[in-house]
Amino acid sequence: PGMEELGVGNVLLTGCDGGFGLGLLKGLLEQPSPPCHIFAACLDPQGKVGRVPGGGHHCPSCPLADVTDPNGIKAAVGKVREKVGSAGLNLLINNTGTTRRSTLATETAENMSLVYATNTIGPLQMSQAFLPLLKEAAEAEGQRGMSCSRAAIVNISSILGSIEVAEAWEERQDVCYRCSKAALNMLTKCLALEYGGSGILCVSVDPGCVTPPLGRGTGPVTVEESVQGVLRLLAGLSATSNGTFWDWRGQSLPW
Repeated sequence: PGMEELGVGNVLLTGCDGGFGLGLLKGLLEQPSPPCHIFAACLDPQGKVGRVPGGGHHCPSCPLADVTDPNGIKAAVGKVREKVGSAGLNLLINNTGTTRRSTLATETAENMSLVYATNTIGPLQMSQAFLPLLKEAAEAEGQRGMSCSRAAIVNISSILGSIEVAEAWEERQDVCYRCSKAALNMLTKCLALEYGGSGILCVSVDPGCVTPPLGRGTGPVTVEESVQGVLRLLAGLSATSNGTFWDWRGQSLPW
């Protein structure tokens, strides 16, 4: 029990250039039954992702350098549709994120705008654009109940976005990052309320991969450990999880 396999047909993962995103891409490819298609959206599709072992035919690169660029997103939707046809897109993982180290005293409007555009507006635009393909997957024959195998949007968030926990203020204030992730969490809730009726599951997940780690044993030791935890979590999600916030250990987090 608890070791379910995440069997998912077609996946789009943004932010695969390194760290958790690249680790998650490898983890998906190494599953006993990997997805039919994984679209790896990143800044350099021919770079690291092209060299991922097993990337081969499973891993069409997705020319999406900027999740805030509507034209780039539109092109990506076309590319995905071309490959998946009427099967649709089962799983959209919005992992692209950015931060600017800052304190309350040094925070700027420019930092706030930049980080919010990538961390909050990006996932919104991706979710809007891929909704028709997610709906097609949700409506595919034989699909019952909500799950990441059927149709889901997973927003990679952070405990730093939790207003209730307000984790690690002493270690890193990073106001722009905290605000963008709190807003992303609200977006997750909005998506869950709106798309849930179409059978699309929407959740926020904290992978614990914060550098530097937040101490007190809260974070995983390695990216691999985080990836395995997140894949296990995603495999177990169902309708009752729609619009909720989780960490890589499978623990529910307060907003």
